[in-house]
Amino acid sequence: MSDQDYVRIENVSKTFQVKTNKIVALKNISLTIAKDEIVSIVGASGCGKSTLLRLICGLEIEYEGKISINGSKLSGPSRGVGVVFQEHRLLPWLTVEQNIHLAINHFTKMQKKELVTKYLELVDLPGTEKYFPHQLSGGMAQRVAIARALISKPEILLLDEPLGALDALTRKNMQKEILHIWEKEKITMIMVTHDIDEAIFLGSRIIVMTPRPGTIKRDIAVPPSVVKDYTDAEFMRLRNEIYHEFSL
Repeated sequence: MSDQDYVRIENVSKTFQVKTNKIVALKNISLTIAKDEIVSIVGASGCGKSTLLRLICGLEIEYEGKISINGSKLSGPSRGVGVVFQEHRLLPWLTVEQNIHLAINHFTKMQKKELVTKYLELVDLPGTEKYFPHQLSGGMAQRVAIARALISKPEILLLDEPLGALDALTRKNMQKEILHIWEKEKITMIMVTHDIDEAIFLGSRIIVMTPRPGTIKRDIAVPPSVVKDYTDAEFMRLRNEIYHEFSL
């Protein structure tokens, strides 16, 4: 195993049984992801993007093919994989720090306090430890969810439409925040999104999936020349290239 195939997905297919019907969600997916890389996955609704993330984090264990992380075959949920969903999933009766504590129950009280302070500062939310979820904006709540996912020091962070429920301005600010977190933490990130601009802004590669059954149609490297600016000529050229894949 090399750093270039830190996550290896080999000929993976996933079928769901719905009453008497079989639905093929994924078909013959093969993909490698390098250590500390950010990869964006785009595709039409229902193409299996989120299903693929569930396989990588071990929530779905019945599938054909093989998934390995750092050379070890995945056989179930792993502490080395963190997940952030579209909904923040904070428990409303717990404070911010209590919600984050759920990810580090095995630590001492002092260790928890230090870690919560560190990761709330990382997501630019210092001093919010005693807030309840209803006191947070959507963007703030999602930052807490990211802090909770990161605090256990995962090797891989999976992001399943984490910004989809946010308003446009907050979403753009959170995109910058995610890049800042990646630069600080240097972990592998795999992000599912419907937003092509977001995929280009965050990803070093963009995986374009076909409609169900989901297969990989294109694996597009984002050139270093592409500036993180929606109005940049290279950015717009790449955006048009990806949109073209959906019109074929």
